[in-house]
Amino acid sequence: MSTVMQATDEVAYLCVDRYLQTLNQGVALQSAFDYRLIDALLDQKQLSFTALLDIFPGDAGALEFLLDMLRQGEVVDMDDAGCCLTCEFVQSLKYRDLLEAKLAFANMVASDFADHFSLLLTNPAEFFQQSRLFELFDYGRAYEKTEANYKHTKCWMDITSALTRYESQACLKHYDFSRHREMLDVGGNSGEFVMQLCRCHPQLRATVLDLPVVCEVGRAHVGDQPEAGRIRFMEVGPGLPSEQYDLVSFKSMLHDWPDERVADFITRAFKALKPGGTLLIYERGSFDPQRSDMGYGNLPLLLFFRSYRGAGLYRKILHQLGMVDVHEVSLQLEMPFMLLTAQKPG
Repeated sequence: MSTVMQATDEVAYLCVDRYLQTLNQGVALQSAFDYRLIDALLDQKQLSFTALLDIFPGDAGALEFLLDMLRQGEVVDMDDAGCCLTCEFVQSLKYRDLLEAKLAFANMVASDFADHFSLLLTNPAEFFQQSRLFELFDYGRAYEKTEANYKHTKCWMDITSALTRYESQACLKHYDFSRHREMLDVGGNSGEFVMQLCRCHPQLRATVLDLPVVCEVGRAHVGDQPEAGRIRFMEVGPGLPSEQYDLVSFKSMLHDWPDERVADFITRAFKALKPGGTLLIYERGSFDPQRSDMGYGNLPLLLFFRSYRGAGLYRKILHQLGMVDVHEVSLQLEMPFMLLTAQKPG
């Protein structure tokens, strides 16, 4: 069964994309954050040009140019009395962690798009070798626990955690987790996804399965949060405990892998489920330019366009395993998402 849902309140966070539509908007906003102009205007509500110049490290001409870019990007308003943040931009700062994460991510990989787009289209393997995107997401550095690997891995995990923090809200709205007690999140990253679930469902206990360095970063990320006592991290090993969990989830993980590995992951998840347990896949769907925000802030997602797939492969594997009550909810976030669930026969 398939259901199409238009997400509403749970995607209010996408208001940040309004300020990340173009490269001009992105670089101007990054400079305003870097030079603490945004924080100064938040504190004081309105500041004169002279007061801003006291904060800004450049000259008057450079500040005037930056403020004009911010005005065109609808970040600030200016009049004879001075400069202030627009009301809409102030509201978007409710999601400042996401805004800054998306901005940082886009800035990191902008050169991939500008310098190597032709390779992305015609020679993906060569693009992989040359791009900053895949240098950043170097999972090979997530096995050995060193200070350098920890720092490198945490860099991309901070970004993915910010995305997950908000993407999880639509999942929570459209699936009832209250029926579950013990869950396993495969490739669960920092634990942000299960932390959001546990925050809403106090009966739930979660295990995050991931690479060793990822687990180290995740333990620190969950830290002393109230849900930390119900979340544990398990480093990848040769197998999973059989029939131990009543829910096994994959959140934004399966798209990273070729079809045969996806089948292997889902088969292992099936074996880890108790009879009657549920397998849940929450993933970006096939890339659709007509339904996806192609602005600057979502540039990294565009570079992954080859990775996204429809639900067909997942459904095929689930049916081959004999799973029942296969249900799909299609959601529209910044691009199409799918929430696919299936039950292991009891």
